[in-house]
Amino acid sequence: MRRRSFVALSLAILLLQVPAGRAERPGLAVHVGSYVWHRPDRAFGGFSGLELSADGRDFVSQSDRGAIVAGRLRRDPAGAVVGVEAGPITPLRAPDGAILRPTRRDAEGLAITSSGKVFISFEGIQRVLEYDHLGAAARALPRDPAFLRMAPNGSIEALAVDRSGALYTLPEMGPIGRPIPVFRYAGGRWTQPFSIARADAFRPVGADFGPDGNLYLLERRFLGLFGFASRVRRLDIGANGRPTGDEVLFQSTPGKFGNLEGLAVWTDARGRIRLTMISDDNFFFLQRTEFVDYRVVPRAAGMPRPPS
Repeated sequence: MRRRSFVALSLAILLLQVPAGRAERPGLAVHVGSYVWHRPDRAFGGFSGLELSADGRDFVSQSDRGAIVAGRLRRDPAGAVVGVEAGPITPLRAPDGAILRPTRRDAEGLAITSSGKVFISFEGIQRVLEYDHLGAAARALPRDPAFLRMAPNGSIEALAVDRSGALYTLPEMGPIGRPIPVFRYAGGRWTQPFSIARADAFRPVGADFGPDGNLYLLERRFLGLFGFASRVRRLDIGANGRPTGDEVLFQSTPGKFGNLEGLAVWTDARGRIRLTMISDDNFFFLQRTEFVDYRVVPRAAGMPRPPS
């Protein structure tokens, strides 16, 4: 998400004058904890994608100024992040091996396959780059013609990879009331297997396939002086690869969290689904880089699955 002066002004007023909000709407996920991460590094900030190891401890995140960082999260007994140990923040490389130019480095989505391949989606110049490993030179995936018709600051942002290694992405912006197309990359080409409903002003900014095979979407809404509201939706994916149900796991009140943009889904030692998110501070001193953890509440026995 690019920083604009009116956003900065709104957030400044918010942080200085607006008190803490009401308790969030009850949902199917419980807030476990939040941790604000600081680091004295000019390259620190702007984190808009997140990938975690199966146990939720090792992490990779990329910045919308074209950099990437890897490290390890310390968690308390409840599973909340309480500390971060990270390596250097290093610049991403273009296909020619050079560091990405400023006009081409707005990295927004991150996905890593089980074999260690790294994929990053970009706004501005809408594309996806593939890396054999962190620090490698990139290969550009072919672009679907639909990408070129998307708004430069509202195009492909969320990125996720399923168990088969297929990539999924979708645009951040679209008219309220009209479906948002989901694009799938496999076998060297893009297809558009399904769309998801957009009934309100929330925009998809992060995505991940969980250990259960379902697609989780992080969505964000900016409410001016009241800050950002966030929610996570779970799309139950059927045997045909299309959603059979869609439900909201939680929705935060405005201002409770920062500008959450990255989402990773993992399983704890007791087999419970966990959601970990990271916020993009837009390199603005009144915003924050924050890890936020939720635990998904299992459906009660006999509870019906949501309608598609």
